[in-house]
Amino acid sequence: MSVSGDFFQFTGGELISIAHAIPAPLTVADSWLVLDGSVRELNRHFQRFMTSTTGLEQDYLLDFFDRVANQVPKMGAWFPRIEFRDQLPPGEQLFLRLRQAPTRTLHCTLWSLDELDPRQNSSVKGPDLSVCQKLRRQANLHGADEAVILSEDGYVADGALSAIVWWRDGKLFAPDDTVAWLPSITREIVFELANQAGFETDTERAKPEDLAHCEIWSLSALQGIRGVTNWQQIPVGEHKMLSSFRKRLSMLSTDASNDGPLIA
Repeated sequence: MSVSGDFFQFTGGELISIAHAIPAPLTVADSWLVLDGSVRELNRHFQRFMTSTTGLEQDYLLDFFDRVANQVPKMGAWFPRIEFRDQLPPGEQLFLRLRQAPTRTLHCTLWSLDELDPRQNSSVKGPDLSVCQKLRRQANLHGADEAVILSEDGYVADGALSAIVWWRDGKLFAPDDTVAWLPSITREIVFELANQAGFETDTERAKPEDLAHCEIWSLSALQGIRGVTNWQQIPVGEHKMLSSFRKRLSMLSTDASNDGPLIA
């Protein structure tokens, strides 16, 4: 397996291994973590992918999802990615990239992007993935794990490859709809868990400096919940909620073979 994983094209009802590059750009993509055959809310990833694709029959997509779920090994840590490339001919537009999962950590550090949001379509996962990967590499060059994208007015919008949320006075917050953030399944789940546990949740506009002394999290399908330990000159709060919510999130993982795709 290469660093970028094994690549499969869905054609003729089968996932066929391919070794050549695909010139057509990504239109839609989705990824999730699989640990020894267990996955968290796989249906939601399939549903998000389905709602972002155009021109594909539902039954065709469901067949693709079934093939993907069966292709991922039942042992080990994996981070598969499904792809839709609409510039290719019908019947040749769906792909699976089967990758081993990168290293996962409990904590991370942030760096605020010092330029305007370069994304072209923040509402769909896929077309801006390469841009966001470059933003994360910029953060790495500044000694941080993740870049934070700000609005034109300097308000927190998103992480390059994660969602940013924070706690203030026992209430969980995320950026509101006045800024551009990618719909995050992990953010959605974490807010549901907070509500179920009796915590209030809300959205708001906040600049990085407004979050001084707040408990701040970075959320993603790969990492789950990571506690932010440093954000440049901003003093971050203690991780009082992190451990309990990581446990709650881990309890949602189920055997992928028993978590088939939804029919919309």
